[in-house]
Amino acid sequence: MQRRLILLRHAKSSWNSVATDDRERPLNGRGRRNAPAVGQRLLDLGWRPEAVYGSDARRSRETWRRMEEALEDADVEVTFTPELYEGGLGEIVSLAAGWSPAHATVLVIGHNPGFEEAVEELTGRHEKLTTCNAALLVGRGRDWNEALAGEWVLEGIIRPRDLEVE
Repeated sequence: MQRRLILLRHAKSSWNSVATDDRERPLNGRGRRNAPAVGQRLLDLGWRPEAVYGSDARRSRETWRRMEEALEDADVEVTFTPELYEGGLGEIVSLAAGWSPAHATVLVIGHNPGFEEAVEELTGRHEKLTTCNAALLVGRGRDWNEALAGEWVLEGIIRPRDLEVE
C-alpha cells in the first residue's frame, strides 16, 4: 500500500513572547498567515491527512489549529506528544508503531534539526526546511513500520514563500 508522510516544521514563532519556556512560544503574525496557506495547498494537492501527530510545543499545536481551518471539516485523529519536541526519525518510527495501517496519509509536525535529518535519512536527499515547510514523502508498506523501514521518495516541498503569503 502507498503511504504518504508529510513532515512539517511548525510555522514561524515569536521570539518576543513573554513565554518563559521555549515550549510555550506562540506563533507570530507570519506563522499565523502561513499555516492556513500550507493547509490549503495540501488540500489542493489531495494530501489531506487522516491522522496528525505533533510536538506538544505551543507553536506546533497552533500551527495545526491554523492549518485545520483550511482543511474544511478535517475529521482526523490528532495527537500532540513531547517525544516530537526534540525528535527526529527515531521518535517518528516509535510513534508509527501505533499508527493505524488504515491511514494512508499522516502529517507529523515538529522541529529542526530532527525533521531535516528525517527527510535525509528517509530519502537520501538533504533539504532545508524553514518554518512551515512541508516535505511530502511517498513510501510503500503493509503498515507504517514496514513503510518506514523502506525507501521513500520526496514528492515535493510546500514552502510559504512559493504561496505568496509571507
